[in-house]
Amino acid sequence: MTKQLAFYIDSSACAKCKACQIACQDKNDLPAHMRWRRVIPYEGGSWIPDPSHRRPLQPNGVFSYSVSISCMHCQEPICVEVCPAAAIKKRDDGVVYIDEDQCIGCRYCEWACPYGAMHFDDATGTMSKCDFCRDLLAEGKNPACVDACVNRALKFGDLEELRAEYGELDAIEPLPPSDMTQPSVVITPHKNAQLSGQGRGEINYLPEEM
Repeated sequence: MTKQLAFYIDSSACAKCKACQIACQDKNDLPAHMRWRRVIPYEGGSWIPDPSHRRPLQPNGVFSYSVSISCMHCQEPICVEVCPAAAIKKRDDGVVYIDEDQCIGCRYCEWACPYGAMHFDDATGTMSKCDFCRDLLAEGKNPACVDACVNRALKFGDLEELRAEYGELDAIEPLPPSDMTQPSVVITPHKNAQLSGQGRGEINYLPEEM
């Protein structure tokens, strides 16, 4: 089987510190609004009156967790299929990247990607996204986001090896079902995580995170 590089996400250990997100932006010199990696907060539940007190409320199924995502370097990348210029390519190691010299900036890939991984660069008129830090991989180094994670909630490696160590879960809320593109990711869920398509919560960004 051809090697497929993949990310491992331990949602149970993610503290929503966004060190991975910031490291990605810094390493790739991205503008503030462009985030190749994003930390998505997912929350749910409610507060109800406490019958033993007149005013305080008590939690009713309240939960909160975060998922750090980027391009999933899918096994069946829909971005590759829809690109009319054949500018999006998949390497032998599974890394999906954009050839900027071929990209015509039509944004078809942006509309098609279920993970919101594609970003239009106003400065170049082309698309951009996570490329698994190809330059660092070539030097035998880790992707910037992996090294930046203070809780070691991010790792990378061969997909089959990650599955053997951590299981085969690859879709929790708020991510889309994995059968759409077969994402190259393995997830250790937070204790309150819900499977994709079975969510009882919602994404809840703070105003400064939008």
